[in-house]
Amino acid sequence: MDIPGARFVVLGEALTDLIRNGADTWTSRAGGACWNVARVASKLGLPTGFAGSYSNDVFGDELERLSLEAGLDIRYTQRVPKDPLLALVYQVSPPAYTFIGSDAADLAFNLDKLPTAWESSVEIAHFGSLGMVREPLATTLFELSGRLKARGIRISYDPNWRNVMGPDYRERFEAMIGRADFIKISDEDLAQAIPDLSLMQARERLRVLAERATVLYTRGEQGLELWHDGGTELVPAFAVRVADTVGAGDASAGGWLYSLLSRPGTPPVEHARFAAACAAAACTKRGAHAPSLDEVNRILEGAST
Repeated sequence: MDIPGARFVVLGEALTDLIRNGADTWTSRAGGACWNVARVASKLGLPTGFAGSYSNDVFGDELERLSLEAGLDIRYTQRVPKDPLLALVYQVSPPAYTFIGSDAADLAFNLDKLPTAWESSVEIAHFGSLGMVREPLATTLFELSGRLKARGIRISYDPNWRNVMGPDYRERFEAMIGRADFIKISDEDLAQAIPDLSLMQARERLRVLAERATVLYTRGEQGLELWHDGGTELVPAFAVRVADTVGAGDASAGGWLYSLLSRPGTPPVEHARFAAACAAAACTKRGAHAPSLDEVNRILEGAST
């Protein structure tokens, strides 16, 4: 029996965070913005594929275990005999990190090894973060996003700005903003992406670049804004007991795209509320938590009572 392909495909990086807890203590956690987005959408129940590659070692084993636990379609993922991509988080507050892996597993991803005719089932393809800056993967994915767009497949983009994105990344950032149908971006991302303008000026620049897109503009504990049809709708953050905020932005992106595909006909602001509830649910547990649909619905129901 043929297994249907994924409706939502995320293309980009998976990695392992090594987080410094003290002078001589480090904790490893599976992560990567693109992989987080895919895992969240899949855990909520959307047929999702993570189109990326990771290593054949203990770090890759953990990524695969959590991928299967979330229900990701493993046919889209590749394991390769390369070193893992590592993020050394040597300071947590404020976050400070460096990446290790100039020839790591994420860069060995091969489009030709994706399932046959995978493009025929995908409705939204998501790009962003390190997958759009680490070469040669970045150029491969950038060109693919253009081909998918030309085929009528909707494009989602979250820059998820990192310190490896220098001034030369600005051109690709603006190209992806102009290409995307759905954009999730935080106020911190925007400030770093367009540093020569004030945040207010950068917002106006983003509105011009993204005039044909729907934008989820996140502002941390201040909630988020939905930009669509020339207007702005505000969605406050949900009050929860916060364990940490790791992966909250990725959870909002994954939850938003899940809602868009799973609840057609729902008012746009309700998709944004669902995204905000996903971010809140992710904050209730340590690490990049992928919340279940029950967890998200409890937050939504609690806010309505």
